[in-house]
Amino acid sequence: MTSLFSVSKKLFRYLLLAVFSVSTSAGANAASCPDDDAVALSWLDKMSRSLRQANYHGVVTLQRDGDMQVMQVSHIVGDGSSSERLVELTGRGAQVERLSHPLDCIHPGDRLLRGEVLLPEKSCGIATHYRFAVTPGERVAGREVVRIVIEPRDIYRFGYVVDLDEETGIMLKAQTIGHGHKTLETMQFANIVYSDNLPEFSQADVIHTAQHLDPQSASAQYPVTRAWSIGWLPLGFAATDPSTGTSERRTYTDGFAVFSVFLEELNVEVRAGEGLVKRGGTTSYTRGMRIDDQPVLVTVIGEVPVNTARMVADSLDWLP
Repeated sequence: MTSLFSVSKKLFRYLLLAVFSVSTSAGANAASCPDDDAVALSWLDKMSRSLRQANYHGVVTLQRDGDMQVMQVSHIVGDGSSSERLVELTGRGAQVERLSHPLDCIHPGDRLLRGEVLLPEKSCGIATHYRFAVTPGERVAGREVVRIVIEPRDIYRFGYVVDLDEETGIMLKAQTIGHGHKTLETMQFANIVYSDNLPEFSQADVIHTAQHLDPQSASAQYPVTRAWSIGWLPLGFAATDPSTGTSERRTYTDGFAVFSVFLEELNVEVRAGEGLVKRGGTTSYTRGMRIDDQPVLVTVIGEVPVNTARMVADSLDWLP
């Protein structure tokens, strides 16, 4: 179940990548940001509007590290909210659903895309850290597509290639691109039907309902005893919640990528060293270290390269 829940969060992020419009912030600064690709940003804007209007269902594949998972997915909009359901057709046959997510709920990542939080006054928004371009694309799920290439402007984040339905703007395929133009993972629709009449879903053995958490009310489950801070973040990453002080977790996003930092105080000495697990576009980096006289375990997990995770972990320190 844990594996499918992780996949479901990844898939939901793909399907809702540009909710509330990437181009809102970029368009406002177009005159001062000549490198912005207005055509690409307008397509991303069309995608964001379609995701708040279109009803669809289909079969999605997720490929990473030589493994492929197949899932049945639906997206329904109505009464001011959207609902998604994801059922695993391979493996354990589990199901994840997210019900009645308000369409006017703007998460911190979406606010960042709109240039509303923690961006320099003269920033070009998300285009400060990514280049956008429109290129020809091949058919996906039998439909004509427009391809948007999203390239990072530095080494601290991944790139993306997304194929949008030429008619509706719905994202039909998304690839995460690592250094050396290596494809780390690929999500794509094998087939898609636009309809508010849901098909009969496969019977799931395990059902998990994703909760819509209010970051303003989030509290730490395992707080540390001392306040701590992160001394280095890649430019453009902003906190997604108000977790500060003794909370054991911090989460950051640049609008596309998301990663979390966890700090655990240890009662015994830990051997200095690091552990690394990479799964497609997700990195899990763990480091045993000492901050002053306190042994701790630091974990950085998310959609960032290893060097980014390592530099973030190395920058942790206690607040005075």
